[in-house]
Amino acid sequence: MSAITPCLWFDDNLEEAMEFWVKIFPDSSIGTVSRYGEAGPGEPGTVVAADWTMNGMAFRGINGGPVHARFTEAISLSVSCADQGEVDYYWDNLVAGGRPDQCAWLKDRFGLSWQIVPDRLVELISDPDPARAAAATRAMLGMQKIVIADLEAAVDAVSAPGTGNPPE
Repeated sequence: MSAITPCLWFDDNLEEAMEFWVKIFPDSSIGTVSRYGEAGPGEPGTVVAADWTMNGMAFRGINGGPVHARFTEAISLSVSCADQGEVDYYWDNLVAGGRPDQCAWLKDRFGLSWQIVPDRLVELISDPDPARAAAATRAMLGMQKIVIADLEAAVDAVSAPGTGNPPE
């Protein structure tokens, strides 16, 4: 079976983007980089295409020049985080030069959308108690970067099922 590799189209900053992302993620490296030669059509020495690995996942990119369609939220990269330290690390590094958005989303300085998702968020919004899941969801909807302690506080404020008392 053939491998499926995401391929990202850049105007002319593929090399900069690869170097940026490879510094952030573990188990990352730049692989094959193809550059224009004297025959063109691009400036000799500039990158035309490249392969890289980010957190163990293969990517491909091309400097295809200006396009009518830019990166949109229709495609995003989601980063699962074990704890708040990981959330803070990936959020702070990826949003630098970009912009934060709602509910764990951000755009990096290249316009690529990311979701920085703590595992605890998924657990809380999937709680079998609908009131607790709703409390987690409402808290998430009010955040940009997810703060696990704030999610847990929102869930803990909901009464324990069947007791009418708040959880301990």
